[in-house]
Amino acid sequence: MPVLNKPNPGKKMTVIAQGDSYDRYPVKTPVIHESDDFTAVIKDETRDFLQDGDVILLAESVVAISQGRGFKFSDIEYGWFAEFYSRFVTKTPAGIGLGTPQTMQLAINEAGFLRVSLAVVVAGLTRPLGWKGNFYRVAGPKARAIDGPTAGTLPPYNEFATLSPKNPRKYAISVEDSLDKDVEVIIVDANDIGVNILGARDKQQEKLGEELCMDNPMGQGSEGTPILVCRKK
Repeated sequence: MPVLNKPNPGKKMTVIAQGDSYDRYPVKTPVIHESDDFTAVIKDETRDFLQDGDVILLAESVVAISQGRGFKFSDIEYGWFAEFYSRFVTKTPAGIGLGTPQTMQLAINEAGFLRVSLAVVVAGLTRPLGWKGNFYRVAGPKARAIDGPTAGTLPPYNEFATLSPKNPRKYAISVEDSLDKDVEVIIVDANDIGVNILGARDKQQEKLGEELCMDNPMGQGSEGTPILVCRKK
């Protein structure tokens, strides 16, 4: 059975979400490449384990990679504005975010130059007042979901930057429809400082996804577990 029977190191197996207790089972997969059908991988790796009522969380970066939305960092060409704007982004232990010219250029391409420029202005005016995070609030979810390379990411993607998945809600629903069990599928962008839900049917499902993965249970690197099956006890 491909599903692990224990949580990733440092994570708990059981959590409370929306008042219910859930067991969480990380699912190890092969390294996903652009040419891979991630939906087929999900079906293959969970076929003998899924039950009606399960909730499946998918790591947004792997969905994006399978859609061809990953870019080798050294190949990303950037302009002067991207280099200048990247200086205004707060870097965190969770990753570089848009704090490099390369990832900032991807944000400009995705969210638009004017919106990113406004985000830089707002961040510059409010940061001295102690109000952090406004760059990402203004730049929007497409910019916020861009991931840069990190040393702890599973190779070869420790040298890649990834965009937000394309049509994440539509993709999540398509995975639900492809499985032979009555399950929910949610696409999440989680790290050690927070969670963003990118693909969910509604606000209630978004809240469920947030509570199920608040502690980043899938990991970011050698765990190789971009799928998390959550089962109500």
